[in-house]
Amino acid sequence: MKSNQTEITTFEGAAGVIDCAIDWPVDEPVGWALVLHPNPSQGGTRENKVVTTIARACVQRGLVAVRPNFRGIGDSAGSFDEGRGETDDMALLVEQFQKRYPDLAAGLWVLAGFSFGTCIGAQLYARLKQGGEALPHLVIWAGSAVLRFRHGPVDAPADALIVHGENDDVVSLEEVMQWARPIDMPVVVVPNAGHFFHGKLLILRELVQTRLKSL
Repeated sequence: MKSNQTEITTFEGAAGVIDCAIDWPVDEPVGWALVLHPNPSQGGTRENKVVTTIARACVQRGLVAVRPNFRGIGDSAGSFDEGRGETDDMALLVEQFQKRYPDLAAGLWVLAGFSFGTCIGAQLYARLKQGGEALPHLVIWAGSAVLRFRHGPVDAPADALIVHGENDDVVSLEEVMQWARPIDMPVVVVPNAGHFFHGKLLILRELVQTRLKSL
């Protein structure tokens, strides 16, 4: 059993090393969560507050939270590839994680992302689905930007938790609705929240925790 701690480890992506932080819960974990960070070309890293808020909620649910740095961030190899290579890297990470931690892979699995991370997550989900691979039990998108940086199909399950700020000035609420309307995807709108959920992170955490409790 692991104590409550953050471990730094690596996986191998298409461009080389993927630098990852793994947050372990205090008690025996019941599964894992992959939490993807915002645009690395604009300073996004795995330490982003929205990312760590979602990760903490997952850890409190008993999940191991995996927070990779995308290409060119931290010790991750390569450079920003506008979503192409990043999606390839995350597919490789999922495959390697499941082989390295088969007990965790057999438990609950959550796929989460913020902003650019939702672009990668949506393409990753579509790739797993098309390949007949095991799919996450829950998908969480915050500040969803799945219509951007697309290099293949995007997808999400009907019961995904999509949380967006009413006053998001990076990805407008209308842009999210353009994706959500045709597929009847519900969107949870946080009043007066901006893209980074400043002053609203507690609300985001509570929304995530509530959904996680249903698993």
